[in-house]
Amino acid sequence: MPDSSTAVHVETHGPELLHHFAEPEQQRDASTLGMWVFLATEVMFFGGLFCAYLIYRLAYFGDFAAASKTLNVTMGATNTAVLICSSLTVVLAVWAAQTARRSLLLISLVLTLILGFAFLGIKGLEYKDKFVEHHVPGPSFSFENVPIPGHPGEYANPHHAEIYFALYFVMTGLHAIHMIIGIGLFVWLLIKSYQGRFTPEYNTPVEMGGLYWHFVDIIWIYLFPLLYLIDRHP
Repeated sequence: MPDSSTAVHVETHGPELLHHFAEPEQQRDASTLGMWVFLATEVMFFGGLFCAYLIYRLAYFGDFAAASKTLNVTMGATNTAVLICSSLTVVLAVWAAQTARRSLLLISLVLTLILGFAFLGIKGLEYKDKFVEHHVPGPSFSFENVPIPGHPGEYANPHHAEIYFALYFVMTGLHAIHMIIGIGLFVWLLIKSYQGRFTPEYNTPVEMGGLYWHFVDIIWIYLFPLLYLIDRHP
């Protein structure tokens, strides 16, 4: 049985306010701070990978350019557009939660999930192509007689190209894992939204989910030019 202080707490502030917070604004501020600290650790995590990529790119620029040429830039650009559109639907979802537009909230969350699955589907097709072409690092890796863009008669070093593809799969693979986590998060938000959990007074989970999704989108905005657009000019 809850004690009287708990009953007063729930009656005064609503059931969504956790017992160790005095008011909803304090709980929201704590959630926001926690999310930004988490995103800071993610920046450091991906930052190490970006540094490794840049070091090898400077050392083996021609080989990396040759390897990048084998990627499907149309699929990469399509996925970039998909994620940009998903950021828009997330913004609409947050706004809908803050303004009590339940139907728009549900529609925006569903659209975000559809776009998320579309991104993963396109990325899966890209991975399939790399397996077929034997561009996956390992015993079956093959990258022979591939010309270096802008250097007639010169061919990429297969070992250096294998480093590029190792970084490609690690960086895009980790990004895809973050996408899968985000999709799981938005499925939960969709269920809770359908149940009417979020109101103009309490919509922090939707806002925090939006911050996470925007971060994942921004990471891809950096990955796309670094991996796909090396030396693409004529």
